[in-house]
Amino acid sequence: MCLVQPALAKDIKDGDRWSIAIHGGAGTINRDKITLQQDAEIRAALRKALEAGSDVLRKGGSGMDAITASIMILEDDPNFNAGKGAVFTWDKTNELDSSIMDGSNLSAGAVAGINGTKNPILLARAVKDKSPHVMLSGAGANQFSREQGLEQVPPEYYATPYRLKQIEDVLAKKVSVKDVDYKFGTVGAVAMDKAGNMAAGTSTGGMTGKRWGRIGDSPIIGAGTYADNRSCAVSATGDGEYFIRVGVAHEICTRIRMRWPIAIEEAQKSVPKNADGNYTYTIHASEFMLSDEEVHEIADEVIAEMGNLGGTGGIIFATPWGQAGYSFNTPGMYRGRATSEGVMGVSIYGDEE
Repeated sequence: MCLVQPALAKDIKDGDRWSIAIHGGAGTINRDKITLQQDAEIRAALRKALEAGSDVLRKGGSGMDAITASIMILEDDPNFNAGKGAVFTWDKTNELDSSIMDGSNLSAGAVAGINGTKNPILLARAVKDKSPHVMLSGAGANQFSREQGLEQVPPEYYATPYRLKQIEDVLAKKVSVKDVDYKFGTVGAVAMDKAGNMAAGTSTGGMTGKRWGRIGDSPIIGAGTYADNRSCAVSATGDGEYFIRVGVAHEICTRIRMRWPIAIEEAQKSVPKNADGNYTYTIHASEFMLSDEEVHEIADEVIAEMGNLGGTGGIIFATPWGQAGYSFNTPGMYRGRATSEGVMGVSIYGDEE
C-alpha cells in the first residue's frame, strides 16, 4: 500500500498550463492608511495588469511577453513607484531601475539609475536581447535606450504631486525617509507559459531621498529578479539592501531546484515493492511536482531569514508546475495571480488570500 500520495503534475504535457503573478509593492499597507478611492484604483490597476499578462499566456504567448505587458501597465500607473509616479532622489531627480530574466536560457537584462525612458522594463529587455551585456547604468543606459528607439519622455513625466510632496517633506525634515517609505511601490511580474518557460521582471523608482547613486535589489539578477525553468521565477519588493545580502530571488529558486529530486526520492520510497523487492512503479520527474505547501514553505523560510537580518518586503513566484503565489513579512502587499486552473484575483492586505 502506498503510504504517501506523490504530488503528480497532472497533464503537465498537455500544453495548456500557464500561470502568472504580479506585485505592486509591499509594506505597512493597512486599511487605515489607504482611502477607499485609492483601494479601488490600486485593485483596478492590478486587475488590468493581471488580465493583460493572462491574455498573452492564454493565447499561447511567451512568459517574457506576458510579464512585459503586465509590468508596463503598472509602470504607467502613478499609484506605483515605477515609471510614472516614481519617487524622487535627494536631488529631486528620478533614477529608475529594472531587470528581466528568461528562465529557458538564463539570459537577463538590467538597467540602473536611468531616466528618459518611458518604460524601464523595455530597456531592461533591450539590454537582454540586443546587447552583449546584462546590466547598463546611468548615461550609458540612457544612450542605449535612445539608440534602440525606445519611447523617451521629459523629466517631468515621472513627477506627481504626491511624490513631490514626499521629497519636499523629507528635505524639510518634516518626515524621515523611513516614514515616507512605509510601503514599497516596486512592481514586478513572474510567469510560466504554455511551453513551460519561466520569466521574471521587476521595475522601480527606488527609495525616496536616495543619494550617491544608490541602487537596490530590483535591477540585480539573483536578488530582486530570477528565473530558471528548473525551479521557479521570482520578483521581489522591499528593503533592497537585505534582499541583496541574502540573494533572495536566486536563493528561493535554488532551494526549490534542490528540493525537487529529494522529494521524488522520498515519494519513490512510499511506492510498494513486489515479491522480488522491486518497486511496482517508478515515479518519473516529468510527472512529479512539489506541493503548494512545499513551495510556500521554501519561500517563507527565505523571507524569514531576510527578516531576521532586519529586512522587510515580499516576493511573488511562479513554478514549472503551474503554481503562482507570494510570501511577505509586511502587513500588506499589492498582489495578484492567475492560472490556467481558474485562479484569478488581486489582494492588498495581509488578511486577504
